[in-house]
Formats: sequence, C-alpha cells, structure tokens
Amino acid sequence: MVEHSMQSSTIVDVLEKILDKGVVIAGDISVGIADVELLTIKIRLIVASIDKAKEIGMDWWETDPYLTSKATDHTAKALEEENRRLHERLETLEKSISQNVIHSGDFE
Repeated sequence: MVEHSMQSSTIVDVLEKILDKGVVIAGDISVGIADVELLTIKIRLIVASIDKAKEIGMDWWETDPYLTSKATDHTAKALEEENRRLHERLETLEKSISQNVIHSGDFE
C-alpha cells in the first residue's frame, strides 16, 4: 500500500503566511492613441502585517491626518517649531536692519 502525505492549508494558514512575509503586486496601465501616451496609472499593492510594513519602512498611516489624530499632533508640533524658528530669524533680521540704520545715520 502506498501512503500519500497530503498537506492541506486552510485560508487562515495562507493568510498568516502572506501577512508574515508580505506580498507586493505591481502593475502599470497605459492608455495611448497612435503611439502617444495619454494616461498612465501605476498600481502598487502591498499586503503585509503592520509589523512587517513597519519593518520595511512603511508607516505612512501614522502621519496621515485623515487616518490618525497623532498625525495632527505631529503636524501641529512641526508647525509650532517652524513658527518659533521663523520668529527668531525675523528678530535677528530686524535687529540687523535697525543696527544698520543706526550706523548709517552716523555717517551723515
């Protein structure tokens, strides 16, 4: 008698393997007339677990204001920092201009 070892995978097993390793599906669609390209659509689909996505450097959902409130906080902090730096630069420029005006008045 011959025994056949059959290994069956359930959909859960397959999905677990896909999420653990990740799958990339990429494709381009081009529409053209008479060798003139009118439209190109680039499609990229990555199926992976959140941990795997972070591992490969994909964490865009953490900074998208439509998906998380943390992104709004991050954006607000970045804007506050930029505003502070711009105020410092403005003060430095104003001081420099006022010193130049004072010094140019000495030569009159």
